[in-house]
Amino acid sequence: MEIFWYIVLMTMLTIYVILDGYDFGAGIIHLFFAKTEKDKKAITSAIGPFWDANEVWLIAVGGILFFAFPTLYASAFSGFYLPLIMILWLLIFRAIGLELRGQIKNKMWETIWDKAFGVSSLLLALFFGIALGNIVRGVNLGMVTDGISAYEPHYFFLPLWNSTFDPHSEHLGVIDWFTLMLGVVGVVSLMIHGANWIIFKTNSALNTKLKNVVFSMNFVLLALVLTSLATWHIIEPKPFHNFIEHPWLWIFPLITFSGIFGLFKVKTFKKDGLGFLFSSMFLFGGLTSTVVSIFPKVLPSTNSVNPSLTIYNVAAHEYGLTVGVYWFVIAAILVAIYMFVQYRIFKGKMDDVGYGEH
Repeated sequence: MEIFWYIVLMTMLTIYVILDGYDFGAGIIHLFFAKTEKDKKAITSAIGPFWDANEVWLIAVGGILFFAFPTLYASAFSGFYLPLIMILWLLIFRAIGLELRGQIKNKMWETIWDKAFGVSSLLLALFFGIALGNIVRGVNLGMVTDGISAYEPHYFFLPLWNSTFDPHSEHLGVIDWFTLMLGVVGVVSLMIHGANWIIFKTNSALNTKLKNVVFSMNFVLLALVLTSLATWHIIEPKPFHNFIEHPWLWIFPLITFSGIFGLFKVKTFKKDGLGFLFSSMFLFGGLTSTVVSIFPKVLPSTNSVNPSLTIYNVAAHEYGLTVGVYWFVIAAILVAIYMFVQYRIFKGKMDDVGYGEH
């Protein structure tokens, strides 16, 4: 049952990254490229009916983590307390930026909440990329110092950074040069994803410019991905061992690079939705490639004293996991119906939605 719930957890996380990812990306586009009120209206109209529903997937991920893998939940939510609190506040500021902007027709008021929306979106994309970097790099489980574990084997706590900025330091921080690099990958990839969503859902005059942005930033994304792959062995001596032992797993990197190379044709696409499809492929392939590379680990240990957390040593009791399947099926059916109705109602272009207007 551990593998079943792991697949459920990763599926929900992937759905969240793809759906709320275009929200974050649209916010980044709003921050840097929306110069006129008409452009800003097009962006908020494209995401307005969806953003709050998309964030529910993050709550669902937390719920599944608490139910199926309680030890990982306890370990991660205490160890990553500082960045999680920052993410929570950024999600709040991003939401109120969208909601409060249109409450008062005043230039200064609108500018403040525009910046709150855009900057929060940018930092959220950065922090989620950094979070992925921390999962790949691992943490000092048990807070081992000089070969002695100071706490329980699954406990850790990370400051935001340390003075060395080194991913091999005995006392790690959330941010080091490796996790920051993956954070930048997150920003660039979600900006491309958000631009593709805006192109897909609007007829904005901004769309031609956004196609050029996607094309240009895709070179940056490809360079970042290749650099991260080249430096991965510094963090993990055998980063591709799972792919060598199970060759069928290469399908996920193949999807990743198919998404990247497909985006180089964004200027020639006849259908606006193709760009969004290819950026979704990149996000899906990139995330799944990362998690299967460390499987069955879910949080590697950087010391030799305490073992890594795996899906087997952090899972709940077999009975609870089995009973939970029945409730999951009911919830999955309800969510599927809701998502179908929502995207059915708001299919097509969204220029006239008028989200957040006075």
